[in-house]
Order: sequence, then structure tokens, then C-alpha cells
Amino acid sequence: MKIRRSRSLSLKKVLVIFASTIVVCCATVVAATHLLTFHPKDIQNEIVFNEVDAPTLKAGQEFKIMSWNVQYMAGKNYVFFYDVADGKGPDSQPSAQDVALTFNEVVRIIREDNPDVILLQEVDSGAKRTYYEDQLGVLMRLLPNDYKSYCSAYYWKNTFNPHPKIMGSTGVTLAIISKYKISEATRHQLPSVEWSSIFKDFSFKRAALKARFPVVGGRDFFAINTHLSAFSQGTDNMKKQVSAVMSLLDPLEQNQHAWALGGDFNLLPPGQYETLGANEKYYYQPETELLPLMQKHPFVPQLSDCQGPDCSRWFTHFSNDPQSIEPDRTLDYIFHSKRLGSPLNYMVRNADTLHISDHFPVISTFKMPE
Repeated sequence: MKIRRSRSLSLKKVLVIFASTIVVCCATVVAATHLLTFHPKDIQNEIVFNEVDAPTLKAGQEFKIMSWNVQYMAGKNYVFFYDVADGKGPDSQPSAQDVALTFNEVVRIIREDNPDVILLQEVDSGAKRTYYEDQLGVLMRLLPNDYKSYCSAYYWKNTFNPHPKIMGSTGVTLAIISKYKISEATRHQLPSVEWSSIFKDFSFKRAALKARFPVVGGRDFFAINTHLSAFSQGTDNMKKQVSAVMSLLDPLEQNQHAWALGGDFNLLPPGQYETLGANEKYYYQPETELLPLMQKHPFVPQLSDCQGPDCSRWFTHFSNDPQSIEPDRTLDYIFHSKRLGSPLNYMVRNADTLHISDHFPVISTFKMPE
């Protein structure tokens, strides 16, 4: 009897040790995950860089805005693992040579169009895939000296991401560059897909970056840059993100501030869903979640552009998926307050930018209210 009791006690001790070990291991994984990943506040101030001689916007002046997803300067020679529906694209990293060439092409386009305010999405910083460069810093050194001010905000940042196609650091930012003084910048967290907790920690933390510009002789102007989720199939996350973006505009409207909101919204305009192939329709809903924003505020390219017989002029996206042989959809827009009036002119520059990124720059000129 004593021997049996001793064995029973030994088994209990082994089970306790085993359970304790599992608890410690799980706690270690959770702690390590937290340390390796990005946990921004819902609203947080971002650092603004201004040259001492940065000029200030003036009421009544014309100014041009460009919004562009530059695809971390990777160029168009790749099919990245996430570019195809099954996640089995062969590429995980562009060459350093292609990154350098793409930087030069992005700078060429900016020089030629000469925008006053630039909203860029997918600008890497400290990412393994782009050789740990601060891409915004590189860009500021390459741009003309007219560009005096800038700010940025992360929306993907891991010290180490264990995804087999990454296995290293990630860092993706929204960037706003301007010829004019920026007085403050604020990052606003957008809703995220409710994945399992560990997966969610390593995923994108989508955001909107809002920059405030003082205006001589008028109310402050706000430029907002965003990049909504690309992979939210089967969820209502896109609807939530659009609603969150709209909530940022309401107080600006109430306080009679002029504003412009640009970005890669990853959402179609009404009428384009039906034109896509079956594989491409998978990423979108038949009725776009962007509709409430489109119904409330003016935007470019306008709905008549996106639905008209010349709609290809207004496509902003050329997928890296090998099945896509040409641009076939509009995903990028500049929304604006009615206080800016009708745009003086606008365009999607997609004639000579097909080789630079999987998105094209949207450009519009406005007049600052007096």
C-alpha cells in the first residue's frame, strides 16, 4: 500500500510540474509576442519635422496634393507571396538595385508634378525586406529642397515577425511630405480584424495620419493620409474602418476647417465590382463599403469618371498577380471638404508609372478658402 501511494504522489508531482511548465511557456510566448510587436495608443501625437524657413500656407492660394501607394519602392518585377489568393507568390523581397531604381522614379514623378502636399502609403522603415532603410529619410534627401516639412506614423511594426516569408523585422509607415509648415501630426488607430490574439499582434495596425497646417488669413487646413485593410474577407472590418475615418472628418466639418483625405482605400467605387474576374471579386463586396463616405463628401476621381466609358483612365491599381495583364480597378482617392470647392484640375498618372508601383498617383489641385 505504501508503494502504491508513493507512486500516486510521484505521478501527481509530475503532472503539476508538466502543467507549470506549460503555463510558464505560454506566458513566455505571450510576453515575447508583446515585446516583438507594435501596440500604439488609439490616438497619439507623432513627431513633425520642419525646416526653420518652412513657409506657411496662405488663404486664397492654389495648392496641389498627390496621394500614392509606393509599394515600399519594390517596383513591378515581382509577385510577392501575398499578391495571389493562395498566398503562394514566389517573392518575398525586392533586390536592392530595384529599390534604388524605384526611388529615382518616384522622385522623378514628384519633381515633374511638383505637388505641395504628398501623401504616401507603404513607406518602409527598418524592415528586413528593404534592407532596414529609413525610406522616408532617403526620399527626403533625394527630393528638392522645396520640401521642408514631413511626418510619419507606423501601421505595421514588428521587431521580429515569424511568418516563413518574412522571418525578420517589419516596418511600414504612412508619410506626409509638404513644402509648407506642419504644426502638428496625430495618428488615429483604425479598427482591426479580430484574428486570434497572437496573429493579431503580428498583423497590420491600420491607421490614419492627420497633419495640421496653419493658414495665414484663414482657418487651419488638415491633410489626412490612410491605407485601409487589404485582407478582410468575411468580416465587417472595412465597414468599421470607413466609419472610423468618417468620424475624423466630422469635427473638422463642425469647426469649418478645410481638409483633404487621401490614400489607398482598397475599396472599389460602385460599378466596378461587376467588371472584375471571379478571382478578383473575392477581395471585395458587391456593394462597396466606401459608399457612405462617397455619398457624404466629394472625391476624385469622381464617380462619373470611374463608371464612364473612359474609366481605364482612372484606374489606380495594377495587381502583381500574373493573371492581371493590365490595370483594372480604382482603389485610391482624394476626398475633400466642400470648403475647398471643386478641384481646379485632377488626374491619375497611370500612363508612365506602370513600372513603379502596383498603385498610381492621384493628383488634384485646389484653392485654399479665403
